[in-house]
Amino acid sequence: MMPRKLLVLEFNELCPPLLKKWMAAGELPNFKKLHDASQVFVTVADAEPPALEPWVQWYSMHTGLCYDQHQVFRLTDGPRAGHADIWSVLRDAGLKTGNCSSMNARGYSAPGSFYVPDPWCTTERADPEELNIFYDFVAGMVQEYSNRDKKLSAATAARFLWFMVRHGMKIGTALDIVRQLADERLKDRSLSYRRAAVLDWLQRDLFTYYYKKTRPDFATFFLNSTAHLQHTYWRYMEPEAFENKPSAEDLRRYQGAVLFGYKNMDRIVGDFLALADREGCTLALATALSQQPFLKFEGIGGQRFYRPRQVETFIRKDLKLNPDRIEPVMTHQYQLRFADDAARADAQAVLSKVCCDGAQVFQVQAKDDGALYIGCQLRTEIPQDARLEWADGNAPKSAGFFDVFYRIEETKSGRHHPEGVFWVRTGQHRVADARISVLDVFPTVLDFFGVATPPALAPRLQGKVLDLGMAQPTAVAAE
Repeated sequence: MMPRKLLVLEFNELCPPLLKKWMAAGELPNFKKLHDASQVFVTVADAEPPALEPWVQWYSMHTGLCYDQHQVFRLTDGPRAGHADIWSVLRDAGLKTGNCSSMNARGYSAPGSFYVPDPWCTTERADPEELNIFYDFVAGMVQEYSNRDKKLSAATAARFLWFMVRHGMKIGTALDIVRQLADERLKDRSLSYRRAAVLDWLQRDLFTYYYKKTRPDFATFFLNSTAHLQHTYWRYMEPEAFENKPSAEDLRRYQGAVLFGYKNMDRIVGDFLALADREGCTLALATALSQQPFLKFEGIGGQRFYRPRQVETFIRKDLKLNPDRIEPVMTHQYQLRFADDAARADAQAVLSKVCCDGAQVFQVQAKDDGALYIGCQLRTEIPQDARLEWADGNAPKSAGFFDVFYRIEETKSGRHHPEGVFWVRTGQHRVADARISVLDVFPTVLDFFGVATPPALAPRLQGKVLDLGMAQPTAVAAE
């Protein structure tokens, strides 16, 4: 039997009903091609809110452990948790692995393998080392995408582009990027929402380059752009579900934003179908969870997000706090790390007293690993003349709220749903009758390679091996 190879497309939060609807309408021909040659499963998350988050569910899928077992709750908790994951178990069994931005995963360095952290990661470095040119650029862009006060230097952009030219960027990708920027400038500025796809194109090219170079036995490729578009633009796709209706002009601009995301990913699926055929690997698709309309704050016009313009300046200069590190997490959230518990406790007290017209601005939570987790908890429309107040010792200080913060333009309109998809392209089409758990993916991948579950891990696994209708390879024990 030829050695098996598996490439998993991790397309965050794609929705089973939307895939079904748009495949039937002919909008997603490559998804349809993959679907019709696959063992098709609908997955169910292993936890309910507030743990129904992608950084929890992907971690559960990658470790085979449920949330109650692994307790990874925040986006940056995964690399520090130390549990065995699918990449480490397969490497211990002598296989080569590739990880391109899989969410909340621990880094590694191994001959013939490669690793790129997810864009929100603050603790891991890419391997090989040269990949950090890509990672550092992308992480900065993703973490500060909404902040117009953060300017990208020409030198940084040039270094990144030169790296990409030498590491797989296609001429077609360069033309697509130029076309996108021209459409924004010359046709309609509202088309800037499509810029989220640019990272997908670059990451696809980079991954393809390293995949062909290293030819790993198991690899994962993670994209988040469509999840972002759903969170932001579901209201425009399905206005009838919402109390606060978009204007006719906004409907014209954004009604097709979510479909654009799916069609962009359909194009990428086509690229990976061709890659899988050339490289002789099995292609799979996983989404971990999905989305649905977010209606909780419709009574106040929808949930808004506010973010510091210059968080370093505000924390260190205005509040006179001195964390060792300030780490962006997602949207409006940060982690602050201090030298000791006393400094953290002092910072928690100071941050808890920052107010906007009497309302506490920050949600502040001390974490078990010593970090202080903060995020602006104001959700309503803030008046332009609102004042921000804080204490400088015994002296009260204030500033205009919007001198310190800015509002992220988008209003949240999609929330998480526990169902996702897991498709494995075996060449035979079968749709499973019953839903499966995300915890079933881990033992199924091990079984695909004929790798035995490590003895220390076996008693903890709750997932079952899925029947993919494939002959089993000779079993290999992980070290």
